[in-house]
Amino acid sequence: MRIAAFQRHAIFDNLDQVCDVLEHDLRWAGDEGIQIALFPETFLLGHSYDPLIIAARAERLVNGGLETLCSRLAFADPTVIVGAFERQGEVVTNSAFVIEGGRVMGRYAKACPNEPGVVAGADYPVFWHSGLCYGINICNDANRPAIAQRLADQGANLILYPLNNMLPSETATQWRTRSIETLQARARQTRCWVASADVTGRQGKLMNYGCTAIIRPDGEIVSRAREECEDVVVFTLPPITTNLYKS
Repeated sequence: MRIAAFQRHAIFDNLDQVCDVLEHDLRWAGDEGIQIALFPETFLLGHSYDPLIIAARAERLVNGGLETLCSRLAFADPTVIVGAFERQGEVVTNSAFVIEGGRVMGRYAKACPNEPGVVAGADYPVFWHSGLCYGINICNDANRPAIAQRLADQGANLILYPLNNMLPSETATQWRTRSIETLQARARQTRCWVASADVTGRQGKLMNYGCTAIIRPDGEIVSRAREECEDVVVFTLPPITTNLYKS
C-alpha cells in the first residue's frame, strides 16, 4: 500500500482554487503509484473557530460544493481523503470524505470537535483498500486514545489523521513537539500505522509549523514533511501478511 500525505497552505472559501491544487497533486500521485492520498483537516473551504463562518462553509459544501469536488476528481486513481465542515440535517459536523473515482464512498465525522457549533460524530467506520483496513480520526481526536482504539478494535492497520494545527504563535510552539509525540503514542497504543496531513504557514496572528508524517506501529517516524513549507511525504506500507507490529 503506497500512501501520500500532503502538507499544504490553507485556502479559504475558494473551492475552485482548492480543486486546482487537488487535481495537480492527484495527477502527480497517480504517476507515482499512490493508492491513498491524504489532505489536511477541512481543506476544501478552510478551517475556522467562528460559528458563523463554520455554518456558511457547511452550507456551501452541501449546496453544490461536494458535487463540484467529486466532478473535478473523477479522473483520480488514488483514493482521496479530504474534508470540510458539513451540514447534515440540522447539525454541522467536521467531516472527512473518502472519495474514489469521483464518488463519496464514506465519511467520518470528528468525534471530539473543538469548534463552536460543531456536533460530535458518533460513528467509527473502517474502510478497505487492496486488503488493508484503515480508519480516520481528525486532529483533536488524537488526544483521546479511546477513539483510535475503536478503529484498531475493528481490525484497522492504518489510522489517517487530517490535521489543522493553525494556532497562536506561542501555542503553536508549545504543540510543535507535542503533536508528533501524540501521534507516535497513538501508533504504539493501537499497533497501527499512522499518517497525518497538516496545513502550514502563517495567517495573521496564527501560525503552524506543520505536522505531516508517516509513523510505524512501534512509534518510529519513517517520513516527515519539512516544517513551515508545503511538502509531501510518501511511504509504501508492507503487506499485512508481513506486518509484524500487529499482535
